[in-house]
Amino acid sequence: MKRNWDNLGIFLCGAGILLVTILVYAGQFQPEWKGYQKQFRAMVLEKYGAARAQQVPSGPQQIWAKDLNRVDRCTTCHLAVGWKGFEDAPEPFRTHDHAILEKHPIETYGCTSCHGGQGYATDLDSAHATALANWEQPLLGKDVSETYAVSDWHMMMQMNCNECHRYDRKTPGAEAINEAKALVDQKGCRACHTINGRGGVIGPDLTYEGDKSTEQHDYSRLLGVQSEFGWHVAHFMEPTAMSPGTVMPAFGFTSHQAEVLSLLVMSWKRNPVPMQFMHGVKLGDFPTPEEIAKEKQMETGEGAFFVKHTCFVCHSVSTLGIESATNIGPDLANAVTDVPARFGRPLDDFLMSPTGTMSVVLATQIHLSPEERREAIAKLKIANQLLVQQQAKTGRGKKE
Repeated sequence: MKRNWDNLGIFLCGAGILLVTILVYAGQFQPEWKGYQKQFRAMVLEKYGAARAQQVPSGPQQIWAKDLNRVDRCTTCHLAVGWKGFEDAPEPFRTHDHAILEKHPIETYGCTSCHGGQGYATDLDSAHATALANWEQPLLGKDVSETYAVSDWHMMMQMNCNECHRYDRKTPGAEAINEAKALVDQKGCRACHTINGRGGVIGPDLTYEGDKSTEQHDYSRLLGVQSEFGWHVAHFMEPTAMSPGTVMPAFGFTSHQAEVLSLLVMSWKRNPVPMQFMHGVKLGDFPTPEEIAKEKQMETGEGAFFVKHTCFVCHSVSTLGIESATNIGPDLANAVTDVPARFGRPLDDFLMSPTGTMSVVLATQIHLSPEERREAIAKLKIANQLLVQQQAKTGRGKKE
């Protein structure tokens, strides 16, 4: 009797192992892509007939973008990429935008260089990689945008556009990145940060900011989803909340502006792209002739002292031709009258023994000797005299 029970136990264990083995390997014989290919073939049969349906490829499909060193198997499921007539079909049966493929042929660029995702994979979860922890290249679409609370999922893919179009002032179709680049110029980010080899040194070099791993950011003060994108958005909205002690001011960015700026800095990676992928682009971030002329005038003109000592990072001195990129602080052409009004002390006394923010700046960032402070006072008095003269002329003009 005992032997019968032993035999039964062995039989049940063997049957269980066999069942598990069948379930494990069943997926290998009936993978997801076979279902998608069968469904697309039926769609082509219904729309175009049997002859066209026979042209639908079978089995795993692979694209080797040699120059980019990429192998993508996305078209194993996305068979309709190059077909016409399926523009309104649901994914993965939708025709790709033909205008984009004309400029970015799939045989040359592959899929993941623009869309992200795991090119080697042939099942949805692994290919899209939106639910896989610590996967650094998820599909840049709706799922990952919802996860990281990006307001418009179309903006995500523009990060990859900027790998080839990094030095463009404007890139057609990359409106979010274009907006962010304009904000970088408008807010004078280069006054403190080096970007693409140009800029200041008060803040960190942002040229390859996107190369930082997610672990390099301190998420202890971040509310919501703890991600690199979320950290950058919060930092742009309120710098001191993410980085206590930073001298970076709050620029009053909207949430949308913070999002596009975050996508831009995350796109700044040390990811060399072959020359042929950057047609018509100068491989550098060069200033315009107007910017060059203005920089030369500021560096050699009457206000050169304030450029040399980096005062212009925060302050303009308008009557001496100094224009701050950020204008965080007041115009120093008004300092003779503004300082007594603000601090109850004359300019000479205040600059020789400052208080408040200025005491921190002169102690940690702008080191001026007593002689240099006296020189600054003298130049600020000249700037104020010029301002008074301009105001007098403006007043006479109005009376006349």
